[in-house]
Amino acid sequence: MRCRNCGADIPVGMLICPDCGTEVQIVPDYNPLEDVLAREVKGSVEGATRPIRTDDIRHYRGRSEQQNSRSTRVLSQSEMDQIRAERMRRARQDANRSEKERQRQLMLRKKRALKRRLQALATFFVLLVLVIGVCAFLLYQNSYDGVIRRANQALGSGSLSEAEVAFQRAIQKDSTRPEGYIGLSKVYIEREDLEAAESVFLTAVGAQPLNVAIYNAAIEFYVETGQTDKIPALLEGCEQSVLEELEEYQSNAPEFSLAEGTYSEVQQVTLTGKGTIHYTLDGSEPTADSPVYDEPLLLDEGTVVIKAICVNTLGIPSLCVSRTYTVEIPVEDAPAVTPSTGQYTTPTQITIQVPEGYTAYYTMDNSEPTASSARYEGPIDMPEGRTFFAAVLVSDSGKTTPVTKRNYVLTYE
Repeated sequence: MRCRNCGADIPVGMLICPDCGTEVQIVPDYNPLEDVLAREVKGSVEGATRPIRTDDIRHYRGRSEQQNSRSTRVLSQSEMDQIRAERMRRARQDANRSEKERQRQLMLRKKRALKRRLQALATFFVLLVLVIGVCAFLLYQNSYDGVIRRANQALGSGSLSEAEVAFQRAIQKDSTRPEGYIGLSKVYIEREDLEAAESVFLTAVGAQPLNVAIYNAAIEFYVETGQTDKIPALLEGCEQSVLEELEEYQSNAPEFSLAEGTYSEVQQVTLTGKGTIHYTLDGSEPTADSPVYDEPLLLDEGTVVIKAICVNTLGIPSLCVSRTYTVEIPVEDAPAVTPSTGQYTTPTQITIQVPEGYTAYYTMDNSEPTASSARYEGPIDMPEGRTFFAAVLVSDSGKTTPVTKRNYVLTYE
């Protein structure tokens, strides 16, 4: 074998030229001529079935020598570089394929790991939601709203004792909210104990005089049970801040044009107020069914007690206002009768002075005059002989004056 660089002989088994030091390769890792040899060998096997000719033998020997010379020849540097480049290309391809496969396997492992983590996370969240839901349910069951809900369910099913205990428990949890008081009052209403139901609210507003919500609940209780006349008493004496919040439930009491007292002549009283005014004159408590005030009230002689309320648009009455009036008209003195007692000899007429507001009555038989006696209409002729004349005045209100008596004797000469 000769060196392609300097042409020197290279002993068998040496990989470096002893003269120039060029590296040689006797059998490369990959030789393109191998494919040629494989085809020739295959052709030889196929040709073994046909007769061997002398020319074929010579031709085969010559080609074999040529191929053998090629198989043992020293490769040039360019051929070796080409072979190395091809090997490096294949190695890079193999490395790329391996790296891609490794990346694919790594990606698959990451996906599987991510899927497991997501499944675990989903399971965790489901369990967390379940735990939170159970805790929230337990907290709600023991909260004010939860207790009120169970109490209302018991009330709706007719378990009044259970409902009563539950509403009382709710009030203990939060005494500022009205639902517990409303529910407890409904329990007593079901038992037909309105007094106990009312006491629930009165006790609550007494303990919390600034709690508008409880006042509202109490007012609704009075409205629903037809006891609107008790609302004014409930609001009486409330703090101004509470009254401002409950303005719609308030009704101002009516005002009287005449101060109460005693008067010596007939009087007239006018009532004013916002809403419908109802009144009584016999001292009884007025209600929405009492007479409606629509004109001034005339006060005759005597004593009268006027009580009045004003009902607003919601049907809620005001506090009752009372006024007492007394009219005492002075009684006239005994009526003036003329002529005076005596003896008369000429025709004479008897007259009685009747003041305004009075009617005169008289007798001539020595009896006491009353409103049933003869009514005086004008001068009376004095009878002949002895006459016992008596007269009295009766006022329009029925009062009578003292009696005036005269003794007449009429004789003609």
